[in-house]
Amino acid sequence: MDQTAHARLQQAQREFSAHGTYLNTATHGLTPHPARRALEEHTHEVATGRFSPGAQDPGIQRTRAAYARLTGLTPDRVAIGTHTSQFTGTVAASLPAGAEVLVARNEFSSTVHPFSARAELRVREVPLDRLPDEVRPDTALVAVSAVQSADGSLAPLEDLVVACADHDARILVDTTQSTGWLPIDDDRFDYVVCSAYKWLLGTRGSAFLSGTTEALSELRPLAANWYSAVDQWNSLYGAALEHGPEANRLDLAPVWPAFVSLERSLALIEQVGVQTVHEHDVALADRFRAEAGLEGGGSAIVSLPAPEGAAERLAEAGIAAALRDGRLRVAFHLYNTEADVDRLLEVLADLR
Repeated sequence: MDQTAHARLQQAQREFSAHGTYLNTATHGLTPHPARRALEEHTHEVATGRFSPGAQDPGIQRTRAAYARLTGLTPDRVAIGTHTSQFTGTVAASLPAGAEVLVARNEFSSTVHPFSARAELRVREVPLDRLPDEVRPDTALVAVSAVQSADGSLAPLEDLVVACADHDARILVDTTQSTGWLPIDDDRFDYVVCSAYKWLLGTRGSAFLSGTTEALSELRPLAANWYSAVDQWNSLYGAALEHGPEANRLDLAPVWPAFVSLERSLALIEQVGVQTVHEHDVALADRFRAEAGLEGGGSAIVSLPAPEGAAERLAEAGIAAALRDGRLRVAFHLYNTEADVDRLLEVLADLR
């Protein structure tokens, strides 16, 4: 990392106020000060009767554009919503009865349950590293998280794209655990879903659906609403509803405070740069792996056996982490430092 990038990172780190050692971004990211101030201002406007819904539209469009820039897309290919499962459900509803959906074993529920909920679809689970080899001529869609929630494993996306193209299958990638720290060109995938409250440092209630123009054109709005209309503010009443050709026809009505704060969070990530965040996050995670005697590398999320009483001891020591799938999960993001790695190693050494 060059000096300029390092300076931007240090400047961004001053915009956070973690209590203790926060290593739980894979559950929820910290809210940076500019986003918190915007949220407080919004709450004050609502509380004092000065809130104007229409005045929020320009900010939402700026947020849509910022997300598009971060993911290598254009805004016309990005829809906004509140949760990834809503958008995964939109894709699931587009599949014909009997279609096979190939998923990774132990995949996060929001990526697979919308398909499992349709009894007429065939959902087949295989090990993550076997996904490219398991794509078959009758596979309609592969759904996978770019980074696995449980243990931080990286999906073999390059091989998957090739395998799907070879078998004329669509691919849906959930980037909730990767966008913000892992540079990925989303332009390669038919569908991408992402919740913004983790590595993008948003709050609950902001999510995105994007994809290729061709694939998005095959989707019908699962929950058509006034905000997905061409003329939003003249579509509040009546049965008539006109949709445009762009991805915003799949929009869900925004949770205003979530998008008010997210605009500032995305601006901070853009200021630092995803490549810089990636280098920083992975360096911390890999140093922890090396010191702890763990194999693997390249992911900002680390999973390790949980010693008895680990969760309680970490909490007592002021370290925020998570237990997932019977193991301890820690996650390193742009606000973490070498001191956080040292503190975690110290507490784990005491446990052993």
